[in-house]
Amino acid sequence: MSAAVRGIGDQADTLRQMARSAKQNSQVAAGNAVPLTDQQGIRVISVTSGKGGVGKSNVVANLAMALAAQGKKVLIIDGDLGVGNLDVLLGLSPQYNLNHVLSGEKSLSEIIVEVTPSIKLIPAGSGVQEYTSLGQHEKLKLLDELDMLEEEFDIMIIDTEAGISENVTYFTVAAQEILVVVTPEPTSITDVYALIKLLATRYSEHHFKVLINMARDSEDALEVFRKLANVAGRFLDISLDYLGCVVRDERLIDSVKKQKAVFELYPDSDASNCFSTLARRVIENSRQTRLKGNIQFFFRRYLEGSGGSGV
Repeated sequence: MSAAVRGIGDQADTLRQMARSAKQNSQVAAGNAVPLTDQQGIRVISVTSGKGGVGKSNVVANLAMALAAQGKKVLIIDGDLGVGNLDVLLGLSPQYNLNHVLSGEKSLSEIIVEVTPSIKLIPAGSGVQEYTSLGQHEKLKLLDELDMLEEEFDIMIIDTEAGISENVTYFTVAAQEILVVVTPEPTSITDVYALIKLLATRYSEHHFKVLINMARDSEDALEVFRKLANVAGRFLDISLDYLGCVVRDERLIDSVKKQKAVFELYPDSDASNCFSTLARRVIENSRQTRLKGNIQFFFRRYLEGSGGSGV
């Protein structure tokens, strides 16, 4: 393991404490933070980003692998209903996808694909415009199908599309936890800030976990987080938790070409070590998960709160 990767742990812990503002403390004091031990059902994490090209889907695939390696059963939902590509990244060729469920042709259990014995994937369609903005009927349909999967998994990870479309806000607001992926590129920082601002001001989301992807090293990642945290702290009533980084690694690029997760293909690589650390922190952070509802109302929680209008 490189010195850059070894240095992530201690610095991340320090910065995570620094990032928690007095505003967050007041939220906790008010009783808005509920330990996972007080909750029931599957843990739902939305992974999102402000722009494309930040490696978000790779993060989802490898995080799922790393969580499975630590004993978790994981369900991945490809939430990019227009150009889903998680199946391609994982070297899979599913016959059916989420579009077939939304149209009523198939049930969710009929389209789920096994990635490993501990990981299942709900693939999205590609090149179909009809479901790029889900309507009320489709949201309720998906809710009913997901309700039947409650007992099968420990963690559900939703890979949203990039940007601030209605589907992005829908999947993100409905999840219990929001993980935003950002790279050191200035445009990535700007765009993810815009996404966070929208979710905070319009949908009252005030807690975000941040992962820096494609970092040169841990210091580079911490500097990116500082920039984002400084801007957000000045203008938004939110808290940001630094969850870690994934360093640039040529073996990750090679694994994409081979349609395999780097965690599976190169388990001892720097990138894979980063994903192991990330998975461990995700599991540890379950104690700080805020109660937004379990799988029974993964979507219903938001639908009922919106008066049936949808996101």
